[in-house]
Order: sequence, then C-alpha cells, then structure tokens
Amino acid sequence: MGTGLYKWYGWFCRWAGQTLSLMGVAAPMHAEPESDWRGVLGRRGEDEAAAYLRQQGYRIVARRARVLRGDIDIVAVDGRTVVFVEVRSRSDTSHGHPAETVGYRKQRRIAELATAYIRRHRLQDCHVRIDVVTVTFAAEAGSSPVVEHFRNAFDSPI
Repeated sequence: MGTGLYKWYGWFCRWAGQTLSLMGVAAPMHAEPESDWRGVLGRRGEDEAAAYLRQQGYRIVARRARVLRGDIDIVAVDGRTVVFVEVRSRSDTSHGHPAETVGYRKQRRIAELATAYIRRHRLQDCHVRIDVVTVTFAAEAGSSPVVEHFRNAFDSPI
C-alpha cells in the first residue's frame, strides 16, 4: 500500500468507527496502533518522566509533539533553555539499560526532529539541549519506577 492509501484507510476507519458508534455499535473496526503493551509502557514512562521533570522545576511545553514524520516525547523549558527530552522505558533491565537504546541513529533522528521543531516555532535564538530520561518499572506491583535523567545526553550529530 502507498502512503496515500494508508491515510485514506485511517480516515475511513475513523469515519466508520464514528458511524458505528452513532448506530449504537461499540465494537471498533480495528485495534488502535498503540493498544499493545509497549505502547502502554511508553505512555506510562512519558507520564512518569513528565511528572519527574515538573518536580525538578521544568515547565512542560509539549508532549508527543508531531514534527516531520515523527514525534518528540517531551518539549520543556529549564530556565531559559528549551529542552527536548527523549523518554526510554523498560519493564526491567534484563536486556540492558533503557539508555542503551539511544544509539547513533536515534540520536540523529532526535536531532533532526528538534531542528524541525526549532524552525517551525522560530526558536533559533534560544539555548537548546537534548536530554534523555529513562524509566524502569519494577516487576513487583506497587513499587515505584526508577527515573534517571541524563542532562545534555549527547551532542547533536547534525
């Protein structure tokens, strides 16, 4: 399928879902793309990271800011610095630390998205930083997640 067909299909499914709900049919046409456990884990991680950053005095400007063909997890302001935050979540560290998942390709992608955001919002004169916040959820229910904050996690590769 081409990208235009995917857009049409997405529109059709939203329209059909609304039409069915107006008719009293509650069953969705298709599963939401983030209804899997990874999507839930990611959203929980972003919620924890945003709460942590607020606690540290950051002002959250945007969450899941859509830019180009991607999104920036959190855009925040720390004093006079605009901070782009990549949030990485894991249910445990048996397969490595969450920060290890931010390799060169991911760094480059984050930098591209941040640059596009800066251009779109005309923030060229602002100080900018890219941070990574990792959230590791414990296996035991009820225990609080471990949040780690890596300020200025990497220099922009672009």
